[in-house]
Amino acid sequence: MSHQPLVPPFAVITGEQVAEVLTGSEKQVVDLVEDVYRLHGRGDSVNPPSYFLRFPDRPNARIIALPASVGGDRPTDGLKWISSFPDNVASGIPRASAVLILNDPATGYPIACLESSIISASRTAASAALAADRLSRGRRPRRVGFIGAGLIGRYIHRYLEATDWTFDALGVHDLSPRHAESFADYLTGRPGDAPVTVHDGAEELIRDSDLVVLATVAPSPYLHDPAWFAHNPLVLNVSLRDLAPEVLLASANILDDVEHCLKADTSPHLAEQLTGGRDFIDGTLFDVVEGRVTLPDDRPVVFSPFGLGVLDLALGRHVHDTLRDTGRLHAVEGFFHELDRYGRTPSDAAPNGTR
Repeated sequence: MSHQPLVPPFAVITGEQVAEVLTGSEKQVVDLVEDVYRLHGRGDSVNPPSYFLRFPDRPNARIIALPASVGGDRPTDGLKWISSFPDNVASGIPRASAVLILNDPATGYPIACLESSIISASRTAASAALAADRLSRGRRPRRVGFIGAGLIGRYIHRYLEATDWTFDALGVHDLSPRHAESFADYLTGRPGDAPVTVHDGAEELIRDSDLVVLATVAPSPYLHDPAWFAHNPLVLNVSLRDLAPEVLLASANILDDVEHCLKADTSPHLAEQLTGGRDFIDGTLFDVVEGRVTLPDDRPVVFSPFGLGVLDLALGRHVHDTLRDTGRLHAVEGFFHELDRYGRTPSDAAPNGTR
């Protein structure tokens, strides 16, 4: 009689395979992210605090560990291990690199190691697109500005575009004029005829945009004046540290997870420290999708997502299972070697299989 092997196979999944699964499936990824937010909001997940590895000799670099467990129809445990080395950009390689480990919930054995920078960017962009749709207060903004001209900004635009957003105008601002121009060239080459403007400063871009995407590596706030947001735009505070507390206190604030966001000197954390409380928080994205929060029309709306490891796990599991079900998952033979308690081979193991 055939039976499920005790030790599951282990696979290594490349970035090329991840891209093959996710490209063209943006709407499905957004739906998956919404499902995971619902699972998390209902308590069917475990998402401990992130762990930061920092370096005294490289103060702007870090590597972050995000352990998590997600339930639902495809329960999965695992760990995201993502580095941020901003100096890489000057060398012509991406700032961030990552791997994702998926564990079998029945045995605890790892079942896959995936290249995860694409998964991380995709779940970030899908979360942003979902928030942009649900926080738009009845109509989608059509003048969109990006502060930060890197990979995350590009992915967010791609996910907005793939979920049927249309644009009347697109703006870009980056501290590097070269990167701003490159991002503008990318946007100009996309479908549609929306004009693309490179702004010399953040104020001009913000005042000209109804949807502002913050996707930088800023370590501390540089946007201090609430008057720049007097036209009440929707702000996707993806990079978490661009906005001064004064801007948040003049806005409606939606977070992905309150406890996670109020740490590590994020903008919401600074607002909590300044006020001594959390009254400035209007709710979570889960509250919004559940219809528990009514958004005001007379203030900006700021979405601050800390980035939950459960999103990476669910998306990684989707990639793994898609490759498995289509016969494209390649197991690493012999990856687990010591599988007997006493080092015996299958031929000389005890008849009862005790291990």
